[in-house]
Amino acid sequence: MATFTLGIEEEFQTIDPVTRNLRSHMSKLVEDGKITLKERVKAEMHQAVVEVGTNICHNIQEAREEVTYLRKMILGLAEKQDLQVAAAGTHPFADWVDQLITDDPRYDEIIDEMRDVARGNLIFGLHVHVGIEDRNEGIQIMNAVRYFLPHIYALSTNSPFWCGRNTGFKSYRSKVFDKFPRTGIPDYFSSAAEYDEYVNLLIKTKCIDNGKKIWWDIRVHPFFNTIEFRMCDVPMRTDETICLAAIMQALVAKIYKLHRMNLSFRIYDRMLINENKWRAARYGIHGKLIDFGKQEEVEYKLLAGELLEFIDDVVDELGSRKEISYIHQIMEMGTGADRQLAVFEQTGSMNAVVDYIVAETKIGLGE
Repeated sequence: MATFTLGIEEEFQTIDPVTRNLRSHMSKLVEDGKITLKERVKAEMHQAVVEVGTNICHNIQEAREEVTYLRKMILGLAEKQDLQVAAAGTHPFADWVDQLITDDPRYDEIIDEMRDVARGNLIFGLHVHVGIEDRNEGIQIMNAVRYFLPHIYALSTNSPFWCGRNTGFKSYRSKVFDKFPRTGIPDYFSSAAEYDEYVNLLIKTKCIDNGKKIWWDIRVHPFFNTIEFRMCDVPMRTDETICLAAIMQALVAKIYKLHRMNLSFRIYDRMLINENKWRAARYGIHGKLIDFGKQEEVEYKLLAGELLEFIDDVVDELGSRKEISYIHQIMEMGTGADRQLAVFEQTGSMNAVVDYIVAETKIGLGE
């Protein structure tokens, strides 16, 4: 019996409360966090980024408890360092040129290889692992779930600004990350053996040293028995993170269920899925995606309804109906990008946008 365990990683910004700019925490925040959070907190390449990751969670309720706890702990640790914490895919006005890099051999190696592409990668994401024991099954699920990545991504859009500019995108984070190699929607793989052959070829030819340097929007993890979703901006609110994670878990469970019934989901070409990903980045939930079965544009709201209908028969088995229903609130209030843009339109102030993100990051955490 598959259990579809969950692991959630969130990357946060460390903010100077006076300037509202990013402020490098000089690893102090991470060092203090290690005392209580152990391996659940870690530094990232840029010192103004801190990442937290849950333990393995057996259901979405456990995941909520972990995400809430980790956010509260990081907020408390930051406050002791006279820092604030913000959850958004990009900082509204910080310039990557000014940011300090964490002193670590792994990051030194990446910067030596990628230079300003790596230095400029000042972005903050949400990664969700869904447990799947059989790697061949994982590959087949990955093939099918790729179609839905733009649908989920649109809900997470939370990075409209870059270096003080309104980019015109609801998620500019993905445009920054696209500069890295081995990103975006993965190709179709017929089996785990074919996937492993691809990874081993890259290792043999010194393109990568291990499979973790494949940074696709979704991947069968090279070391864990999980499917890892990597395309989302980190959302402002805990409720948004949990909703997205619950949808991802339900999609994996639904495709798995279809396979157990000897049924399949139509596999779409990567180039077609990329068309929808671009639309999701540009317009978020307020645009149209392409329904490739019907070969026509469809309002996102209708596609979101079809997604909910598709997973409906597994959400009660997973116990995640309440968490997934938060999608209706996201559709009503707008994604993080929509709300950031509204604050900027009302105030004309990037500082006000940062203050808003900081306040939203605390929502749902209780006292």
